[in-house]
Amino acid sequence: MKLDRLLVVDVEATCWEGDPPPGEASEIIEIGVCELDVATGERLGKHSVLVRPERSSVSAFCTSLTTLTAEQVSGGVTYVEACALLRKEFRSRDRVWASYGDYDRKQFERQGHYPFGPRHVNVKTLFALSRALPREVGLAEALALAGLPLEGTHHRGDDDAWNIAALFGGILRSTRE
Repeated sequence: MKLDRLLVVDVEATCWEGDPPPGEASEIIEIGVCELDVATGERLGKHSVLVRPERSSVSAFCTSLTTLTAEQVSGGVTYVEACALLRKEFRSRDRVWASYGDYDRKQFERQGHYPFGPRHVNVKTLFALSRALPREVGLAEALALAGLPLEGTHHRGDDDAWNIAALFGGILRSTRE
């Protein structure tokens, strides 16, 4: 396990205002990745991988939440290709990865072809514990509590990964003060 960099990951998935239409299930349509330098807590760039859904469609509700359209994701790679890209380009099996909450980890597990190694950090829980909060809070509230701006578009994978990495980087730096 390499500990020099951490992968902060945020996924967006097909979603509906209520239950999914018959025969459809939520599946990943964007994987946002931000590499974080563990020694400095600095973000090293953000990436967006659009993923073409195979068993569901992008609803109007999903587009209003994420800004992703059916046309955009139809040009994406398959989920299997996206997982292979994470393994090759980001060495995802050899690095610790983090997400805000457990949804992202569970979504990868549900879809199979899990591209990561065994080490996952839940930044949502870690942030609440590091601040002695009485409960976990959403990403926007956590950023406000940390005095950080919400950069980019909330509910876009690359922008959310970038913001989560800012929180995590702050936590890492605070342990060295």
